[in-house]
Amino acid sequence: MPRKQKRQVSKGLTKNGIIAIGAMAAVAVVIGIVGYNSLIPSNGGTPVFGLAANHFIKATHSAKGGYMYVSQSSGSVKGLRSGGGSVNPSYTITKGDLQSLHVINEDYETHSKHNLNIDALNLRTRDLGYFESQTVTFFPEKTGTFEYYCSIHPEMKGVITIE
Repeated sequence: MPRKQKRQVSKGLTKNGIIAIGAMAAVAVVIGIVGYNSLIPSNGGTPVFGLAANHFIKATHSAKGGYMYVSQSSGSVKGLRSGGGSVNPSYTITKGDLQSLHVINEDYETHSKHNLNIDALNLRTRDLGYFESQTVTFFPEKTGTFEYYCSIHPEMKGVITIE
């Protein structure tokens, strides 16, 4: 006489279920850490919840003007000034307001690397290759006029005034 097989009903988690839950928890932790770190400004140590004022700066080159920064922002640029054959925008921003500088290298002619530095505010981008970009978010904590420049092309410079 054939033996009847008993059907087992699982009342707990299976090995694959535990692995799936562990993987989802790991992904959630990584997303949380990345999200938390994205809220920390470049010159700060704690996260900031708020919307930054955006400033878009293009690093480029032209046969007539040489290497230059060109503003892509609207409304935040106080004016353009000429210096050394280059056109470099001057910005005026408010102390204590969260700011974001979006820098893109659009140097199609020479494909040279560019960066943006503001020593007095301890802000720096990495050296950006052609069509690379980087965003630097910061809190301006002191007033004054500060020069920004490209360490690769010293003729590329402008000023940011913090009021």
